[in-house]
Amino acid sequence: MQQTWRLSATELARLIRCRELSAREVADQALARLETVNPLINAVVAYRPQEVRAQADAIDAALARGEDVGMLAGVPVTTKINVDQQGFATSNGVTLQRDLVATANNPVVDNLRKAGAVLLGRSNAPAFSYRWFTSNLLHGHTSNPHDRAITPGGSSGGAAAAVAAGIGAIAHGTDIAGSIRYPAYACGVHGLRPTIGRVPAYNPSLPDRVIGAQITAVSGPLARSIADLRLALKAMAQPDARDPWYVPAPLEGPVREKRAALCLRPDGLAITPAIESALRIAAQRLTEAGWQVEEIDTTPPLAEAAELQTKLWLADGYDAMLAAAEREGDPGALACLHGNRDLAQGIDLAGFSKILTRRATLTRQWQLFLDDYAVLLLPVSAELPFPDQLDLRDQPSFRRVWQAQMPQVAIPFMGLPALAVATGRVGRVPVGVQLVAGRYREDLCLAAGEAIEAGGGAIAPVDPVA
Repeated sequence: MQQTWRLSATELARLIRCRELSAREVADQALARLETVNPLINAVVAYRPQEVRAQADAIDAALARGEDVGMLAGVPVTTKINVDQQGFATSNGVTLQRDLVATANNPVVDNLRKAGAVLLGRSNAPAFSYRWFTSNLLHGHTSNPHDRAITPGGSSGGAAAAVAAGIGAIAHGTDIAGSIRYPAYACGVHGLRPTIGRVPAYNPSLPDRVIGAQITAVSGPLARSIADLRLALKAMAQPDARDPWYVPAPLEGPVREKRAALCLRPDGLAITPAIESALRIAAQRLTEAGWQVEEIDTTPPLAEAAELQTKLWLADGYDAMLAAAEREGDPGALACLHGNRDLAQGIDLAGFSKILTRRATLTRQWQLFLDDYAVLLLPVSAELPFPDQLDLRDQPSFRRVWQAQMPQVAIPFMGLPALAVATGRVGRVPVGVQLVAGRYREDLCLAAGEAIEAGGGAIAPVDPVA
């Protein structure tokens, strides 16, 4: 019998639409895969088999009636526990929200359903989605399926671990400081952070987010192929009037010259030899695919943008965030907030205004830079995926983590799209690179990502290491 959980979303949707496979068969195999491997990694923390099968049966019935079931016809997809999915708790990994059961869907969940996805389960995240490691007091710890000694990433660590292990063909994640890109990098899959406003967002179960999150946080897909990211983005990016920041920009922009900038050490970032090797391999693959790659010494400000993004993310409501983390008692959330206290605490209205003003200046500089280059190739992180829970070891380890992640943290400050592309492994440890393009030019990231992907092998689901 064909193992349908190994297939790409693109192939699954085609086979189900042609009725060469039934959505029910695919759902049954997805559930069987989940129940086989999830106990080893704890990537999915809530799922309801009867509801999964009912969704699949509805797809098959619609196909039998000759109806269009959508671009994701029957594809199993996981959703992260920080977005509303009707009937499930929007826990965000905290016991304080364990009973916050959504009565309506977040727009991204509605869009996935309208596109014909079968929602397979809810993926784990660190408490409050604060960290690049995934554990919490409510749902427990998520492991990397490649190697339990390294982080699965965060905050979409459950999403990345699930799709890497063949639990669903696509995973939904969110990203305010690398939370799609880093888990994808750590788990050896691809992850796309769309432009702010590309994918509509709103949690009916909660008050509106503070302004920093409104203008920097996004939902986006993780998958084992770039083609699946493109398909998932199209599904996720459908309009929804509930999001005032939504922009109905075309998914394909004007043709650009295939010109890429390669920056190994933006703002003097100290990278390891393995990271430099991955970047040079990716650049070579681009060159072989007809891209002109120009190595540059630095980019418009990244380190400054990362510091300002941390302030924008954490300063607005810092005292309330800290009080909630203290009530929760989660050590990872407390480490994040205590470790960034000097940046986040005590910023007044004038200081906050200066941050937003500087955001306009830096965004302009980046837009002008990305007028010259279709994409920028740079590190996801300065290091290979960290030892798991490294940020809790001591203060030097905490600072090491945050310094290494600078290229991820900075990009959301300008609202730019970015793509983490898996390029291979160093031993058992995944490695990859990051691509950045101008606003609403995810298509350029994906085009360059496909060229890099084509130069390596296809990503197959991994059996988790016990």
